[in-house]
Amino acid sequence: MCDESKLDEWARATISRRQFGALTGAAALAACASGESASNAQTPTPGLKEKGVSFATPDGTMDGFLVQPESGDHPAVILWPDIASIREFKRMIARKLASAGYTVLVVNPYYRDVAGEQFADFAGFIAGGGFQKVGPWRRKLDAAAIMRDASAITQWLDGQEGIDTARGIGTQGYCMGGPFTVWSAAAVPGRIKAAASFHGGGLVRPDNPMSPHALLGKVDASLLIAVAQDDDAEAPADKTTFADAAKAADVQATVTVYAGDHGWMVSDSPAYNTEAAAKGEADLLALYSAAL
Repeated sequence: MCDESKLDEWARATISRRQFGALTGAAALAACASGESASNAQTPTPGLKEKGVSFATPDGTMDGFLVQPESGDHPAVILWPDIASIREFKRMIARKLASAGYTVLVVNPYYRDVAGEQFADFAGFIAGGGFQKVGPWRRKLDAAAIMRDASAITQWLDGQEGIDTARGIGTQGYCMGGPFTVWSAAAVPGRIKAAASFHGGGLVRPDNPMSPHALLGKVDASLLIAVAQDDDAEAPADKTTFADAAKAADVQATVTVYAGDHGWMVSDSPAYNTEAAAKGEADLLALYSAAL
């Protein structure tokens, strides 16, 4: 999982601040080659509309980034970001998915403490002592908090224009956001019909009744559990434990180890892997096409 020691290893072994900047620049160029645009922060993507949003939850005012096709009604997707939260690289992921016909909300999981973007990219997260900064915020994000959030998010989305409420909602999460997708599906089983975890940490928490794998009996969604190869090497039994729990709960779950290390899906991560990310994107679209 994406813990402090792993990011420290990235910082020491592969990057200085300047090197990481070059790396994220290269990742942005790679994204442009696959249809994303690093300039989308200033130039709207043709055929899409986007805006910053905020709305009430039981715990305060959540903020986020909403992007959707300019016309028509479309299934909604809740995107839970990784530890560095909302930033341009997450907005790029959302725009690409919206171009495929979805209304995508990137949420700020730290809204209880701060609003908006806190880090421009992972390089800034590492250089700026990100773990120390987000630590107090992240400790508030237990299963009960995320389940309250998911219920509020779903209610808000269903009241927005451009949402096809006759179709299910999808949710996807990265790193710490991985388990949030399962908790979300358990919180709103009547609406959330697909959940995808990419290199998610903490999907199996032994002896914890709120572990995502222990709540699958409350889930009515198809799942994609995309495991990083280095995470699997550290905890090889977790994928089997999760798959067995899904089978026991009669939940359709694809649990797959990808040929990428933790962070392979995120283009500002030093572990970004173009081929593995393309596979992850294709598998995600297949999940949503079948389940939503």
